[in-house]
Amino acid sequence: MGLCILAYIAVPSLHWHLNETIEDSLHSSCPPCVCDCSSQPLLSIPDGLSNHSFLDCMRREEGSEESESSFTEMVAEELKLREAQAQEDEWRADRLLLDAKKAASQYQKEADKCSMGMETCELAREKSEATLDEQRRLSYMWELRARQNGWKEVTNVVVSSDNL
Repeated sequence: MGLCILAYIAVPSLHWHLNETIEDSLHSSCPPCVCDCSSQPLLSIPDGLSNHSFLDCMRREEGSEESESSFTEMVAEELKLREAQAQEDEWRADRLLLDAKKAASQYQKEADKCSMGMETCELAREKSEATLDEQRRLSYMWELRARQNGWKEVTNVVVSSDNL
């Protein structure tokens, strides 16, 4: 696994260096440059930083302490603002929750009234149905007695004024 990772990392860079060397040798008629790298330091300091004294560094640290304190103040202020915003959002959410609970309570009361009304209507319907059944039974009984006594149903003919 390690060899695969090493090959994955090393092969593309070796390939690039080899291609460059081959192309340079084919296209260039100049001999290779000889550099004496031993005379150059291993780590060089940029020109802008080499002329500063220790006092300059101290001044920068003092300035950084001031900027650090102002940064701390800004962060503290930001935290206070976010805390105030969070409290306001919490208050608003509590109000909305309370309003929702009130509305739910009102809807529950209305539903209870409706259920009671439905129960009342259902009881009245059942009572009416029982009364109607009783009336039908009585009517059938009277009609049966009347038929037993010789009553016959006569169909009435409606006489209109045109026939007269």
